[in-house]
Amino acid sequence: MHARFRQSREIQDAFVQANAEGIVQAIDAIVRAYGRQCKVLVCGNGGSAADAQHLAAEFVGRFNLDRASLGAIALTTDTSLLTAVGNDYGFEQIFSRQIEALGNEGDVLIAISTSGNSSNIVAAAKVAHAKGLFVIGLTGRGGGRLTTHCDLVLDAGAHSTARIQESHLIAEHVICDLVEDRLFGTGLAGVVRPPRSAGGKPKHDK
Repeated sequence: MHARFRQSREIQDAFVQANAEGIVQAIDAIVRAYGRQCKVLVCGNGGSAADAQHLAAEFVGRFNLDRASLGAIALTTDTSLLTAVGNDYGFEQIFSRQIEALGNEGDVLIAISTSGNSSNIVAAAKVAHAKGLFVIGLTGRGGGRLTTHCDLVLDAGAHSTARIQESHLIAEHVICDLVEDRLFGTGLAGVVRPPRSAGGKPKHDK
């Protein structure tokens, strides 16, 4: 058990060291998009789909600060749309078709694939890049085919899906924290203020 925790920490540390500059660039891109009244789109499969929904929820809801909502859409949630597109056009297009409809120049796409070779994620990044979105790839194992269509790649480097996902989650939380702080805070990122809802009630624990 302790060996598993140690391995996870080591991979996370290596990920942060290798991608620190890239994480700052991702934060800059998202802050720039929100400053232009643009939005963030997020997609992934399986556990990465859950990450996409988690990330969108933190932007639309809040991370630490009681602040205005930020536009973010997880492309993984509409089962009618996903099954219709999957049935009519194929699984590969379940995200790219949504980007054709919802994505605009200046938006950001966060494309999550632990292998970098998921066909629907690669297709999403390709369409997004062609439409003028800033594409951030969260990946592992060297990045795979996804890297070809990204403006920025954050590669966990590991080969274990679980270890890659753990590194992605840390990056996602840090990105949310610092984007929120840049837009609404004092620049003292990581300082947790007493969270208040719009009605003045304390934020519920997640």
